[in-house]
Amino acid sequence: MSRRVLVTGATTPLGVRFVQDLLADEQVGHVLALGVEDTPEGLPSSPKLTYAQSDLRRARHIRRLLGGPVAEHGIDTIVHTALHRSANDEGGSIHRLNVESTRLLLRLAAAAPQIKHFVYRSDAAVYRVRVSAPQVLREDHPLEHSPDAPQWVRDRVEADVVACTHMGLVDLRVMVLRCAEVFAPRMGSQLTDWVRARVSLRPVGFDPMVNLLSLGDASAALRAAVHSDAQAVINVPGADTLPLSALAQRHGRSCVTVPGPLMGPLYRLRTRRRSADFRYDLNAHRFHFSMVLDGRRAVDILGYRPSQRLSWPHP
Repeated sequence: MSRRVLVTGATTPLGVRFVQDLLADEQVGHVLALGVEDTPEGLPSSPKLTYAQSDLRRARHIRRLLGGPVAEHGIDTIVHTALHRSANDEGGSIHRLNVESTRLLLRLAAAAPQIKHFVYRSDAAVYRVRVSAPQVLREDHPLEHSPDAPQWVRDRVEADVVACTHMGLVDLRVMVLRCAEVFAPRMGSQLTDWVRARVSLRPVGFDPMVNLLSLGDASAALRAAVHSDAQAVINVPGADTLPLSALAQRHGRSCVTVPGPLMGPLYRLRTRRRSADFRYDLNAHRFHFSMVLDGRRAVDILGYRPSQRLSWPHP
């Protein structure tokens, strides 16, 4: 059956790649791409593509979107990828984009008879990483509910839970994809910013493994979810798993070890001097303990296996 898909966050690097892949898919009848820009960059011209400008932080924009372009184009599948990317921005406006837009989109989609499927792109950052926890994380692994976690994490956990609680409660198939870190510029990737410094720091005595997801594999997982009729929470690992020191080395960076208590102050100083986005308080646990996603459900339900490795050095 031909899908007609709404893609939020369509002007991010992942959104552009995903829209391009959908347009090349013969089983997709139409794509409604949503962004905040007047003139979107990177999106191709196609009779299958319609671009709509909307601010998901505003409830009236979401209602206008569902009652207008979504209904007019017969959209039956929503792929919600829009998340605020900068870890240093906080406040109510950020929360409305990350969480409240998800809540309202789900509520309105459930009330729209033609919409059958909702895919939410979540993040592996929702998982709690501790020394006592397994290093290969399954979908039933505890989430990071600490009130002391940065808003960047708290919002992602809350939005993930919002999507999960709709499963079975509404007449709408909901799928949550918990994606490994998409390692690409302008995607809010903390490790992409970490390797941009001339010297990359890590705590003395720790060199944890990290798993990274390419734009191509992230798009492939989203496209598989579009064509699936399953309702599930699914981890989406990437094809590259390597120690932090090797990640720095592949980018031609020196990886210097420093005492753990100095990591936070040094990176706060870097942020003030360079307007960098990397926050050590956001990454402290995974800079001590490995975190790799168990991808067996992705294979079983979506037929997804990571296959597109990152090129090194990565831009």
